[in-house]
Amino acid sequence: AKSKRPKEPGENKIKPINKKVKPKAPKMRERESADSSLKSQSILTQVMDKGHFQKLAATLSLSAGQSIELRCKGSNVTWNYPSYLDTFKDSRLSIKQLDRYGQLILANSTAADTGEYSCWLQLCNGNKCRKDETKTGSTYIFFTDKEELFVPTPSYFEIVYLNPDKPAVIPCRVTTPSAKVTLHREFPAEEIETDGTDIIYDVKKGFIYQHPTSDHKGIVYCKAESQGAPQISIKYHLLYVEVPKGPPSTTIAASSNRAEVSDSVHVICTVLGEPDVDVNFRWQYPGQESERPAIIQNFWRLINRGTGHTTRISKSMLLVEDFEARDAGNYICIARNLQGETTVATRVELS
Repeated sequence: AKSKRPKEPGENKIKPINKKVKPKAPKMRERESADSSLKSQSILTQVMDKGHFQKLAATLSLSAGQSIELRCKGSNVTWNYPSYLDTFKDSRLSIKQLDRYGQLILANSTAADTGEYSCWLQLCNGNKCRKDETKTGSTYIFFTDKEELFVPTPSYFEIVYLNPDKPAVIPCRVTTPSAKVTLHREFPAEEIETDGTDIIYDVKKGFIYQHPTSDHKGIVYCKAESQGAPQISIKYHLLYVEVPKGPPSTTIAASSNRAEVSDSVHVICTVLGEPDVDVNFRWQYPGQESERPAIIQNFWRLINRGTGHTTRISKSMLLVEDFEARDAGNYICIARNLQGETTVATRVELS
């Protein structure tokens, strides 16, 4: 047993190599898949110093007043950022497309700049472009300001519609992610319990009512605390909505269905619908082809139906002054919303 044949040179190395090769293949595949997922997230980087870049995590906290430069790898980059920067055409924001990357620079940041910043590559074929889902990057940036715990808004009062078939968001977002935020009802004065199921708090969105009901309606506000005196948000008026979705529910009526020469006649088209759904009106009337002048006015308001439900009443009024024979005939109103259109008509005769 002790007198074994002499080993050939390199014989000891053959078997260990074979043993290592087998487990190596899956390890390489795992590494490749991990690298590919990281690659899709590493398109977005922050420029720290000259020649120094940092991959961005899901959230980033900076002090208000700092400037930031973001870069997205690619020759055709699209950016997304807080919309108010576009609304006010803020000169602090600069976006450029260079040969190898897109660049976003935000100078002298404020608490109001808090929000999501993202980018993606566009794949274009002629005039048609689509988003490349594998080449995207996103981060939510908190621009912390102890004087402004809540992200500032342009108004002091906002309406939030409570639809029974979708979650409602009370958008009291904070600039400091560690701030303690609570929700309060104005009348009766009380704190609203956030149970984490029906009502949850998302630091990037605000308080979310998962299943709104008419019991939730009323005026609420948020309170935030972070190493100092608590701060109060703006007030939010929660209105409960329960209107069937569909084409406009439309009615039409004339001030009189018989008019004499030189009378003033007005025809009103009325739609009852969801508070946050716009309605567009079009008219067809007898004097239209002869370019007979008519005054058309559109307006809307919110009404409470007395059962805790809020409805939007939209109206369009067509006014014909100095009624003539050519004005007699059918007055047709076409009301349209996102769900479709409804046509109604009434007839005005010459007495």
